[in-house]
Amino acid sequence: MEKMSRVTTALSGSALTGRTMHCHLDAPANAISVCRDAAQVVVAGRSIFKIYAIEEEQFVEKLNLRVGRKPSLNLSCADVVWHQMDENLLATAATNGVVVTWNLGRPSRNKQDQLFTEHKRTVNKVCFHPTEAHVLLSGSQDGFMKCFDLRRKDSVSTFSGQSESVRDVQFSIRDYFTFASTFENGNVQLWDIRRPDRCERMFTAHNGPVFCCDWHPEDRGWLATGGRDKMVKVWDMTTHRAKEVHCVQTIASVARVKWRPECRHHLATCSMMVDHNIYVWDVRRPFVPAAMFEEHRDVTTGIAWRHPHDPSFLLSGSKDSTLCQHLFRDASQPVERANPEGLCYGLFGDLAFAAKESLVAVESGRKPYTGDRRHPIFFKKKVDPAAPFAGLASSALSVFEMEPGSGSMSWFVDTAERYALAGRPLAELCEHNAKVARELGRNQVAQTWTMLRIIYCSPGLVPGTNLNHSVGKGSSCGLPLMNSFNLKDMAPGLGSETRLDRSKGDTRSDTVLLDSSATLITNEDNEETEGSDVPADYLLCDVEGEDDELYLLDPEHTHSEEPEYVLPQEAFPLRHEIVDTPPGPEHLQDKADSPHVSGSEADVASLVPMDSSFSLISVSHALYDSRLPPAFFSALVCDMLHFYAEQGDVQMAVSVLVVLGERVRKDIDEQTQEHWYTSYIDLLQRFCLWNVSNQVVKLSTSRAISCLNQASTTLHVNCSHCKRPMSSRGWVCDRCHRCASMCAVCHHVVKGLFVWCQGCSHGGHLQHIMKWLEGSSHCPAGCGHLCEYS
Repeated sequence: MEKMSRVTTALSGSALTGRTMHCHLDAPANAISVCRDAAQVVVAGRSIFKIYAIEEEQFVEKLNLRVGRKPSLNLSCADVVWHQMDENLLATAATNGVVVTWNLGRPSRNKQDQLFTEHKRTVNKVCFHPTEAHVLLSGSQDGFMKCFDLRRKDSVSTFSGQSESVRDVQFSIRDYFTFASTFENGNVQLWDIRRPDRCERMFTAHNGPVFCCDWHPEDRGWLATGGRDKMVKVWDMTTHRAKEVHCVQTIASVARVKWRPECRHHLATCSMMVDHNIYVWDVRRPFVPAAMFEEHRDVTTGIAWRHPHDPSFLLSGSKDSTLCQHLFRDASQPVERANPEGLCYGLFGDLAFAAKESLVAVESGRKPYTGDRRHPIFFKKKVDPAAPFAGLASSALSVFEMEPGSGSMSWFVDTAERYALAGRPLAELCEHNAKVARELGRNQVAQTWTMLRIIYCSPGLVPGTNLNHSVGKGSSCGLPLMNSFNLKDMAPGLGSETRLDRSKGDTRSDTVLLDSSATLITNEDNEETEGSDVPADYLLCDVEGEDDELYLLDPEHTHSEEPEYVLPQEAFPLRHEIVDTPPGPEHLQDKADSPHVSGSEADVASLVPMDSSFSLISVSHALYDSRLPPAFFSALVCDMLHFYAEQGDVQMAVSVLVVLGERVRKDIDEQTQEHWYTSYIDLLQRFCLWNVSNQVVKLSTSRAISCLNQASTTLHVNCSHCKRPMSSRGWVCDRCHRCASMCAVCHHVVKGLFVWCQGCSHGGHLQHIMKWLEGSSHCPAGCGHLCEYS
């Protein structure tokens, strides 16, 4: 490795010198520990157990503790710890459940001192008492913790965590008798070594297994924990209830966490998988690490600061079979590569903009922003010259606030809560959502829902013998093209009744003979047939021998309701003289025959004078369905969805997407749909509309969206009798063969909704537990645990 800069640190008369360096090991390391004088480090693993001297330029192997021709499983180490009061005392946790102590002062080649074989499964962690030389604590995969007095052959105390596995145990620096333990069910427990019957405090720290913990060396009430949920949390244990004071979000599961000496807010972490780097975080700035060490090429398994009062040297072991010493000065600094610019909209339209201070001109008379600055990632703060990396990514924050009342988002919340997305027919969904939008003053959105109802809700086919129901009020269909009888077959005595006067005030009975059976059609309400959205204006035909067709055309404006017309004995006066006229040009006739012809073209093609000998027009049946298919409007609906999305109204885009379903989803690419869904769900969650957000996720057919409800839903259930984990096959415990779903209040089997405490695993009927906890905070099963229903 290239020679780096050296650092010399004076510590109470002695000096620590060194540089960034590494050495190759014979096998992957599982854990490392440093002796009291910071001159040696022990490396332990399944196939390695050696002590190295830390010199200025390199690591030098001093002692191999794996002796014998056939090393036993007692030498397969999952953890190792070096006593900080006795430099000759080591302890290891074996994968076969044995706790071994080692005395380096023994003259023989074999340094093994004592074996404790009380654990039945792998021991994950061992820890010496910080001030008591003979007290050793262990935590095992069997769910038990044991306290050993090295002057005795057996353990002096056994602590049951009532969980599957203990992942870490650490004695408190603040309290002589207290130690913390972490478990795979996400709980952290505090114990008093004098009371092994029950823990002093228990709380759920992480969503998933808690792999590690570490007490703060200076602020002795702080406990840092790391878990599989990719978070490092700092808890204040001095309060009545554990209080989370800091939270650091990492990119992978946290396997080890160690506070940095002499730096109150700094801690180092490494990952259990995926990420090979070691990070040093400032818990006050939880999104960007203060330093990063990138020397390892495989997962880092153990980290330790070289001296409890020296913040410059960090030691690490890895599965890549290397032991490294990292000099803090040589670490890469991600904060230097962090983007100092940021832009963010608030929920109510406020705009926050952050940029480098050098780029932001100081405006005279400008008032500083006094609001809450915790939310932007980069924010302006008072620079501490003593803090490392201070000022490298310092930004000035500008906030542009909306005028009072102009940025109200109440319509968004009301719309989200009142919209109906499923559970009804499509017509009812569109009608309901249009009504909601109309009541909130969003007329364009309401009109859009109404148009969607008209397009996609078919009224069904209409009998051709009943014209006034074929185009009626409330019908969403288009205008029908009708086939007529030959006008030459009409009675000759009716030749003078060729046109009807539509002047306002004239009244008549609009009765038209349909066929020889004298079937009548009665048009009411100003020629507007019943069930129609628009009134009929003219009854026009293009006479061409026996192939006469007629159209029912829409007027531009609807007429006000008028009294019924009454047909007098004589015909109405003619508007113009009717003369025989040859048919129009063929291209105009072709256009008139098209159902998609425009109004002006239809007027030219169909307003042809009729023979005066014809009187009544007889209609027989519809040539085809009188409405366009919904597929005809698919492109228009897709353009409408993109329009709303580009305007920022993803609520409308997603709501229509959910309501219409497969009718329109196939025409929009999956990536666009996923983007709309994620944007809308993010908005819903920012407004704490959790139920609506969950409904949208549930109704989504996008695999990337529907899986959001499936994250973090694994339940780890323990039997309420024997405290052992339940299998996934049923609710009967495999070990005690008793039903786990027994109500702790009524002592009957729970067949419906079951609620239980994550701390003690006791529970029962929801109503029974709620009623019990109203009068008592203790578990109804009598275990003494303080249960809480929230």
